[in-house]
Amino acid sequence: LDPDRGLSLTIARVVQRLQGSSLHSQLERQARGSLHKPEIKLESLKEDIKEFLKRSGWEKKLQNAVYSELNVFPSPCHPAAPPEHIKEPLAYMRKAQGSWEKRILKSLNSMCTELSIPLAQKRPANEQKELLNKWNEMGTDEPDLSLFRPVYAPKDFLEVLMNLRNPNCENGEQPSFRNHLGLIQVPLKVKDISELKEDFCELGLNIGQLGIDDSAQVPPEFFENEHVRVGQKVLAEQDSAAAQQYVRQGCPTALRADLWALILNISNQPEDILYYEQLKSNVIQHNLLVDSLIYKDVKLTASNDDYYFVFEDYLYQVLLCFSRDTSVLEHFTYSSATPPKSYIQGKLGMEEYAVFYPPNVNYNSFILSVAPLCFLYHEPSKLYQIFREMYVRFFFRLHSISSHPSGIVSLCLLFETLLQTHLPQLFYHLREIGAQPLRISFKWMVRAFSGYLATDQLLLLWDRILGYNSLEILAVLAAAVFAFRAVNLMEVTSLAAAEAVLADLSTLKVMPLLQIFLFATVT
Repeated sequence: LDPDRGLSLTIARVVQRLQGSSLHSQLERQARGSLHKPEIKLESLKEDIKEFLKRSGWEKKLQNAVYSELNVFPSPCHPAAPPEHIKEPLAYMRKAQGSWEKRILKSLNSMCTELSIPLAQKRPANEQKELLNKWNEMGTDEPDLSLFRPVYAPKDFLEVLMNLRNPNCENGEQPSFRNHLGLIQVPLKVKDISELKEDFCELGLNIGQLGIDDSAQVPPEFFENEHVRVGQKVLAEQDSAAAQQYVRQGCPTALRADLWALILNISNQPEDILYYEQLKSNVIQHNLLVDSLIYKDVKLTASNDDYYFVFEDYLYQVLLCFSRDTSVLEHFTYSSATPPKSYIQGKLGMEEYAVFYPPNVNYNSFILSVAPLCFLYHEPSKLYQIFREMYVRFFFRLHSISSHPSGIVSLCLLFETLLQTHLPQLFYHLREIGAQPLRISFKWMVRAFSGYLATDQLLLLWDRILGYNSLEILAVLAAAVFAFRAVNLMEVTSLAAAEAVLADLSTLKVMPLLQIFLFATVT
């Protein structure tokens, strides 16, 4: 697309999306209300109303909404491009994602058959009442979930990614250095160190960073006090774009919750709280098979985690509501995934009786994506909105097969390329002993390091994900961890020994690792 055509299509799409939003109706209401004000003149009606909306803060809210749309939705394709190209331009990626979804659904359906449990059913009245009464203490419930099994593990997903091939490049071509050594063998373009340095220039050694310059050895007046002052000014201005730029240097703990909400354009209006209550009502009324999988996931992960066990009740509330949220279906317009479809009993194949099951996403463990947010948000409806927005902007890419630069395939390839290019001896050594680095780092990236880093370090990492609107920093950090432990890893002789060296990441400091790897690496 030429720039002018692309811009006009983008404007048209943003206008179309905002026209159906609550912000649009609020702006209309404010504009109508302003007609009674003496400063609004008939001869200059349009300009006067625009000036009133600007003075009263509504222009800023509109700017933030537009900025949010531009951050979430991809650049427009050519008008002649078919819809599937918007989801994923590469046919072999679409095919692989389709096969993976069928495998997941087969696993879920076989569980239904084995346990004689329907995908969804209405709860009896007494069960509804009981669940409503214990909504805030669901962690005390101990249902027998021994017969339920996880639909898949990260290693299963990795095996699928390892078997990805581009049919146009598979035969008759000499394998390159990269695809000869790495587990990921698809020819996607990933960035090199010089490009990453340019993209992450705010992480440079000569620029102040929270996570480094707020340590006990650095007097706070040198950086931290000034950074907090600027953060307060950004919040006072209520500017999403300024907040996104600001958090690239880290968020002060006291300001992080408000800054993240500003970047994600979450304001927790009364209609948002009402929507959350409607989702809660849906949970109370209907029991889904995935509810048991959520219960089991929480019991296996967060309940046994030193940091997250206290948030068990919040996790149930957020994830059970998330499994009913049909608004999440919107993200499938730019995701390579397709929502699973089911049919009302006895109406198989009749499209008018088709429903999405569950109405949101694939069946993955999202517990570790929600848990860190519980440190920042204590109001369930706001916690829910923040997680949902984080999911549809970022986390869904870690669970679907696509060629997007922030997709899990590209992240794996970026990680392997960085290691092979800058630590070739280490990479070759680990490969020779059967300890391919990606087999160790994959679980870190697919969970965005949640459950592996200390919480304060994880939040500093997620600051940068929001600041750069990209997940590429996950691959950079994974490579930096291997670089940091390179001396010990060169001495191991098995995969188990390599995993033992990298078993505990809870003492690592994220920002020094990233800075040293990006800006002290010889290119």
